Amino acid sequence: MSATAHAPGSVTIIFAPQDGEASLGISFATADGVSATVERARESLVYLDDRPARMEPVTGVLDRLSVPATVRLDPDVPIGCGFGASGAATLAAALAANEVFALGHDRDALVAAAHRAEVAAGTGLGDVFIQDRGGLVWDTGDGLQHTTRTARIEYESFGGIATAAVLGDEGTIAQVQEAGRTALQDIEPEGDFADLFATSWQFAAQTGLATEAVSEAVDDVVEAGGTATMAMLGETVVATGVDGVLSHETKITPEGAALV
Repeated sequence: MSATAHAPGSVTIIFAPQDGEASLGISFATADGVSATVERARESLVYLDDRPARMEPVTGVLDRLSVPATVRLDPDVPIGCGFGASGAATLAAALAANEVFALGHDRDALVAAAHRAEVAAGTGLGDVFIQDRGGLVWDTGDGLQHTTRTARIEYESFGGIATAAVLGDEGTIAQVQEAGRTALQDIEPEGDFADLFATSWQFAAQTGLATEAVSEAVDDVVEAGGTATMAMLGETVVATGVDGVLSHETKITPEGAALV
């Protein structure tokens, strides 16, 4: 027996790490994400696009659920480029494993297990909470808030940024925390996406994380009449208000992770 679950991607546009296990910020779920097919096995193995892969948060969540399984991942988004692919893979694997092994865990327990596996692997600080809910999710210090918004976006990925390396650099984290807290004071999560992206781009510039390729792509979008920003953490640009400026498109989706 096998089961498949799909989790949306997630793009964080502003964040301020708190304590190594959580982060304030604002993020949205993308229709493109990761599907995970789980089947029973004697030992846990992960395949990415049919090739053996090392995915610590995925094997980590299987360990937390106390089940050995083969997990086959089919991503719609680039890996390691700011779409929360590891979180999507981990959450989808948890949902599918719960089904295959008839574990009986409720959704909150599965989300919590996926989150702990991500934190332990150093690959994320809350992506699974966005991927669980879908839509737009934010926390400015008063707890998670959520709205089921949708919109078309374009994106371009130039490569990845090692999340663990950024989260492990005290100087970078201090700079991000300061810039993030300032940006979060000015956001209107239920306002226009162009305004959110503009505030996010100011934040990205202040963190020093934006590369030359990202900056040039943002300039191209602005020249075309749109607004763009950087996905955290990836060398990826996401844009609104343009058509055909960047190479790929998806949408902000109100749908959370689910069995398929």
